[in-house]
Amino acid sequence: MTTPGDQVLRTPPTLEDYLRLRTTSGLTPRSATQGEGALAGSWAWSVVEHEGRAVAMGRVIGDGGWYFHVADMATLPEHQGRGLGRLVLTDLLAQIAEGAPPDPYVTLMADAPGRRLYASMGFVETAPRSLGMVLVDEPRPG
Repeated sequence: MTTPGDQVLRTPPTLEDYLRLRTTSGLTPRSATQGEGALAGSWAWSVVEHEGRAVAMGRVIGDGGWYFHVADMATLPEHQGRGLGRLVLTDLLAQIAEGAPPDPYVTLMADAPGRRLYASMGFVETAPRSLGMVLVDEPRPG
């Protein structure tokens, strides 16, 4: 549940807030260089500020044509359970609906804490049609 002190912004958080939100909410910590790339290279942002302080965020990366990936969904632990994740995701999906051509392909990686929210908003598992994969080692010439 949002409160009168909450404000939704469609601008990136500060680098400090981005790194803090990731780490404090349980996402993998990132370096300042990685954070700068995330701030500059995103297609859309949704940030909830509570009394002037960033407490929840999410972003969309993609090509702006048909592919859009929701990333960095994070809410500070003391603000979880108030619907801020739903607010951020709803706003990000609205931005895609407003700015993308028809029939966008919207994906996300669903960590356990967010799966119920994502499912409630229409996201489904892609398996067996496709499966998410991650590169864990540097590519080696073949």
